Amino acid sequence: MEDVLEVYARPLDPRRPVVCLDEFAKQLVDHHTVPLPSRPGSVSKEDYEYVRRGSVTAFMLYAPMEGWRDIYTGPTGQRTALDYAQVLKMLAEEVYPEAEKIILVQDNLDTHFPSSLYKAFPPDQARSLVECFEWHYTPKHGSWLNIAENEIGVFTRTVLKERVGSIEEFLRQIKPGCDRRNELKAKVNWQFKAEDARTKMKSSYPSL
Repeated sequence: MEDVLEVYARPLDPRRPVVCLDEFAKQLVDHHTVPLPSRPGSVSKEDYEYVRRGSVTAFMLYAPMEGWRDIYTGPTGQRTALDYAQVLKMLAEEVYPEAEKIILVQDNLDTHFPSSLYKAFPPDQARSLVECFEWHYTPKHGSWLNIAENEIGVFTRTVLKERVGSIEEFLRQIKPGCDRRNELKAKVNWQFKAEDARTKMKSSYPSL
């Protein structure tokens, strides 16, 4: 916990951007009957029946100090080592190609480790990508320390509150929301520090 809180206390350094990563799933639910569009003085009308189309898992990437975020789906659209590795490759080569290190904050899901890169790429390429990151993990049952969770909450309550029937429609819905919040440089006002943890969570520390 204190390791992650120390990361959040660092000053903004463009050479060492802090990026929080987390996944979330969206159930793909299509309309059984084409909804009636809205008209002046009335809202759109849709049938309560629906058709299940599976689900999609997406990766939220959020740079809390910059107010930048984006959402990606990997090659399979699921929570696999291959999807995770491809997202990290994109982050290192396309988003922050000039960074000395990308400070990566994430939970300790079994795919969130350097070994996933070795499952997706040849050893030399995997090692090169591993060296692009400085790895930091939230503790078990401490995923609330990952600021990406806050941003996921914003999207699920606003941008993704309607039915989504396909991955393509999912991507179409999230893009305007990302663009709008990036234009605003919307940030999380993170106040919790190590000193607060030592006071408010004293019972979680060993007794000496």
